[in-house]
Amino acid sequence: MDIDWDNFLWPYDEAVRELKVKFRSLRQSFLTKGEHSPIEFVIGRVKTIDSIKEKMTRRVISPEVIETDMQDIAGIRIVTQFVDDIYNVVDLIHARDDMEVVEERDYIQNAKPSGYRSYHMVISYTVYLPEGPKKLIAEIQIRTLAMNFWATVEHTLNYKYQGEYPDDVSERLKSTAEAAYKLDQEMSSIKDEVQEAQKIFTKNKGKEKS
Repeated sequence: MDIDWDNFLWPYDEAVRELKVKFRSLRQSFLTKGEHSPIEFVIGRVKTIDSIKEKMTRRVISPEVIETDMQDIAGIRIVTQFVDDIYNVVDLIHARDDMEVVEERDYIQNAKPSGYRSYHMVISYTVYLPEGPKKLIAEIQIRTLAMNFWATVEHTLNYKYQGEYPDDVSERLKSTAEAAYKLDQEMSSIKDEVQEAQKIFTKNKGKEKS
């Protein structure tokens, strides 16, 4: 089965565009009401054709089942300030009726051996095409700023080592992952003070514009 990649990926492009708009609007709704937003920023991407082909080969996924067996063709990343915010975002996603959660993996309470922490949700999302509605699978990763920094560095290193890290690099990655998590815990301990300071800053910034 040959895949027409342009036609195959276009609905995923649309899903990512729509999801980014919806989550960014959700963030803005908190800020407009003068409340702390559990969402700091949102990014998204559609897997490249080369990356999809590589994963199909590695995971032995046939073209006939790619839409159901490859869950991260469309990917959304939601970054938060605090660990508690992650679970607040999870609850917000569960409460929505425009997407359905089909799978969850909590790598925060159960970190991967590498030290990786994040909360993964696989959702079913409907895009509306000229020929009618189409349900797609998309992956949402939710993590703190500290977790995101670590994961970004680890992802970059993986290009060099292809997952086969030297022992010293592996140990350093685990150590820095724990340091990042300790930072998150320390920041959570002063969350109320940070949020109060943010409210004062936002209020004063508004006065400056008036």
